[in-house]
Amino acid sequence: MADGFIRWYRESAATSVFAEQVELFQEHGIALSHPARGAAVVLDVEGEGVPMRQEELGRLLGHRIASITMNWWFSANINVIDEFAYEPLGCEIQTFWLQGLAPDEMRHVESAVVAAATRLPVPTRAVIVDRRGVSDPEDWDSMVLYDGDRAPRFPDGVLTQGHIAEKLVRTSPGLTREEAGAGLCWLAPAQTT
Repeated sequence: MADGFIRWYRESAATSVFAEQVELFQEHGIALSHPARGAAVVLDVEGEGVPMRQEELGRLLGHRIASITMNWWFSANINVIDEFAYEPLGCEIQTFWLQGLAPDEMRHVESAVVAAATRLPVPTRAVIVDRRGVSDPEDWDSMVLYDGDRAPRFPDGVLTQGHIAEKLVRTSPGLTREEAGAGLCWLAPAQTT
């Protein structure tokens, strides 16, 4: 079992939407720049924080030359690690690790990612919300990237396109489905009383 995570799969945009994502996250109380350092913090191969200007980070992400791991900040001491990767299939993947966050902070990250997925002008394939870590992030690649039929154990919720939603409903009976806009729907386990 993995740590809790949120994994966002989206189509690669002709122009990076990173600056717009930063603005949307700020609306949810999550900043890219460290409050004390005044710069974004990228993690090097040893996991050490390297300060970087937000514009420079955006430029690197826009070139799509490598995967980058960075921090998003609630405060100077509370952060979310974000692994930003590109797939040769024309897909960008961001994995936000939720370990160490309080439930309210997890909800803020989820709200920020869902807002970005539904409001940015880049088609989203899926957002996997697994706060408890019942699956591994890579377990979702088969279904989301390669049109596979097998799904891992269902997490807390999935925001996805219709054809993926249909597969999930078939493999995980008892899900509720709610339209979320931007051609996406929200799937979650039915609540029992």
